[in-house]
Amino acid sequence: MKKIILLLGIALLVSCKSKNGTTDRSIEMVKAEDVDKVKSDRAYELGKRVLEACNTSRFKPFSSNEATEKVRQNATKEKISSTCQKINQRYGRFKGLNLIDITHNKNTDEYVFRYSIDYEKKYFKKELKVTVNGENKVSGIATQEVPQKPM
Repeated sequence: MKKIILLLGIALLVSCKSKNGTTDRSIEMVKAEDVDKVKSDRAYELGKRVLEACNTSRFKPFSSNEATEKVRQNATKEKISSTCQKINQRYGRFKGLNLIDITHNKNTDEYVFRYSIDYEKKYFKKELKVTVNGENKVSGIATQEVPQKPM
């Protein structure tokens, strides 16, 4: 009787083993050399244009060839100027962009370019994410503050 209970216990443990399923990775990291030059230039130029508007107080609106309609509606002079006031106060003047990495979403054929933003004040780090869709149009621009790691 003990052997039957022991065998049933072992059979139960073996049957509960998790299976390694195949996961389809739809998002992958891409090297800068593997990305179409038009996409990378578009992401850099439009991201830089938005951030330089904070230094010059002049913003050239996006054309229909450069950005999607949703981005064009959200990137108005009024919204950018109010955001720039907050940015200039907290971070100082914009100096430049440095590419961190590029991710590609195979399902939507979108590339997300992640840049590190250099400002005069070095107290806080900030990142810029520019999303370029399959039509080589910018479909999203977002900034976020990078949390500082404790020492």
